[in-house]
Amino acid sequence: MKHSNMRIALVTVAMLVFLVSTVGAQAASESKAGAGKVVVKAMAYGDNSNQEGVNWVRIVDSFEKANPGIDIDYEMLYDEAYHQKVVARLAAGDVPDFAYMGADARWGAPWKEAGQQFDHRDFINWNYFDKSLIPPMGPNGEIYEIPLGTSNITTVLFMNEKLLKSLGLSAPKTYEDLVVMVPVARAKGIDVVGIDGADGWAWGSCLMSTIIARISGDPNWVSKAVAGEKKFTDKAFVDSLAFLQKMVKDGVISSKSVLVDYGANISNYSNGKALFMVQGQWAAGGIENPEIANNTVMMAWPKLPGEPAHLSGSVAAAIQVGYGLTKKGAADATVRDAALKFIEYFYSEPETTQRLRDGAIVAPVLKDYQVPTDLPSIVKQKVALAQRAPNTDVIDAFLSGNANDALNTGMQKIVSGQSTPAQIATLVESLVKR
Repeated sequence: MKHSNMRIALVTVAMLVFLVSTVGAQAASESKAGAGKVVVKAMAYGDNSNQEGVNWVRIVDSFEKANPGIDIDYEMLYDEAYHQKVVARLAAGDVPDFAYMGADARWGAPWKEAGQQFDHRDFINWNYFDKSLIPPMGPNGEIYEIPLGTSNITTVLFMNEKLLKSLGLSAPKTYEDLVVMVPVARAKGIDVVGIDGADGWAWGSCLMSTIIARISGDPNWVSKAVAGEKKFTDKAFVDSLAFLQKMVKDGVISSKSVLVDYGANISNYSNGKALFMVQGQWAAGGIENPEIANNTVMMAWPKLPGEPAHLSGSVAAAIQVGYGLTKKGAADATVRDAALKFIEYFYSEPETTQRLRDGAIVAPVLKDYQVPTDLPSIVKQKVALAQRAPNTDVIDAFLSGNANDALNTGMQKIVSGQSTPAQIATLVESLVKR
């Protein structure tokens, strides 16, 4: 009887310990999420070592203090790690309520393939965001995310005007004008046009997107090719790839550029080692030397051989990425409204709107936004270029996956003499058909 009572006592103690630990774990979990709070799961873009990530963390903290009933539960990643995690989470069914996304092949395709694109049109506060600055993203005018800024120009030619003048040169009006600069620049150990050729995407986004539009005479050639209306083996595209060979042969771009990464490209330009730099508009904020930044002209590529008049001065531009709801997040009205409240808050903060100042965006999409009068000259030029230049397709906004990878790697091989334009065109077309 005594042993029986003892066993009962031991069982009772064990049950109490189990209950206490369970309740404790549950309480800890509730405390962490915030009991009674609306928990919104997000995928953010940035990391603790860059300004984008630092700004995100500060803005989330500020928002949660101002809105104690909402908890932004986020995962933050940057660059390729972000894209890889998006694919992994969607494949596992671990869908966030809102995320950093776009409407193109790189930033939008995973969400589209997972059936998680959500049309925001009926839920965006149009008294706060400017409807005229947010382009349609779907076949029926759908808006799948709220862009951080107006259309993103990817094919800017940055010109060091002061350096050109010191060499007795002036702004080029035609491609042939660039060729004339080659011996003058070489005599000083300077490149004519610098590009971060070690980054495959730079060849497509920042250069070929302009070349194919100009040479074909069709601003939407790429999207038509992806849709099957054109072929990447067509003469227009092979000729566009061959133009890369011509630029190397003419000395306008060095074959050694395939060894130059993004940071080195901007550094070379910032230190007067190149007359021009080709990159996207976002690179304006990365020019380290204030004197060179203040003497930089942001321009479209000069007239290319054989281009039609209607595409003179054109630039490739894509819809800017931003934050958007997923279908999963929009399914719960409470979560949806909390997420939209945060997105509106995020877009209004100085760290976000002043990405205009550091060159990350062209201009915010906020209604009645007043552009600061004290913007650096180079940033004002960016806005002016966006206002006047005709837009064409950006390649990787439509071409994705293995086909886009093959094109980017292929252009590096063409420049370094390892492949021919016809070989790369055939490979890309075969991958598009798969």
